[in-house]
Amino acid sequence: MLSDENIRIDKFLWAVRVFKSRSLAAIACKKGRIEINNSPAKPSRSVSVNDIITVRRPPSTFTYVVKNLTENRIPAKNVCQYIDDLTPEEEKNKFTAVRFTRTGIRPKGTGRPTKKERRELDNLFESANI
Repeated sequence: MLSDENIRIDKFLWAVRVFKSRSLAAIACKKGRIEINNSPAKPSRSVSVNDIITVRRPPSTFTYVVKNLTENRIPAKNVCQYIDDLTPEEEKNKFTAVRFTRTGIRPKGTGRPTKKERRELDNLFESANI
């Protein structure tokens, strides 16, 4: 826990495991997918206790309330001490359903995708990733 209120939003989202890396959190901020108290947030924007953070990860929108602040990445079991998840269950279900449908099905016996096919698959799913 930190007493000062100058924690960057990209660092905080990485620390509480909303994003896998700080750079992914910064990219989401630059794309306008992160809001603090219903206003768009740049990566350097400060976050404080009781702020409402909205994270859009198509097709879902996740909502969190900040309980405590931290700059250091915390274990997954301690995340509930720092944020409250206000996201409705149907939004979470939409996100997991889309994530599991992206795996693609190849006909049996065709083997692994070629380099060209892999690039085409990456381009197809690129728009859904952050």
